[in-house]
Amino acid sequence: MRTDDSTATATATATAASAAEADVRRYYELVDAGDVPGLVGLFTSDATYHRPGYEPFEGHEGLTRFYGGARVIRTGRHTLTKVLVEGSDIAVHGEFDGELHDGTTVGLRFADFFQLTADGRFARRDTFFFAPLV
Repeated sequence: MRTDDSTATATATATAASAAEADVRRYYELVDAGDVPGLVGLFTSDATYHRPGYEPFEGHEGLTRFYGGARVIRTGRHTLTKVLVEGSDIAVHGEFDGELHDGTTVGLRFADFFQLTADGRFARRDTFFFAPLV
């Protein structure tokens, strides 16, 4: 049996999208578990992370600095409500519930946008929060 090119392309695209979604879901699991080396390993060595209230975090060193202590969140859990994959772009919508280092509880909605490299690692992440400005 012979598969035509359009079917093969569609299958490859669906497989790549499934892998990208699995990787991004794994990222949030690692964040929630506090596994800094594991989550940083999902990014390229020159990745950039843009997050409101901070200068961009550059490379593994910047990401490790953020997740290892600069992040105001002590603990929490992400619940993903939507993950969309289009080529090398991933959009995520979700909710976060947790506790800040000062003991304040926080619950908010967020949107994240990731850019993937050909090898499936994250080259860029941009985060947006649905929260009042402070």
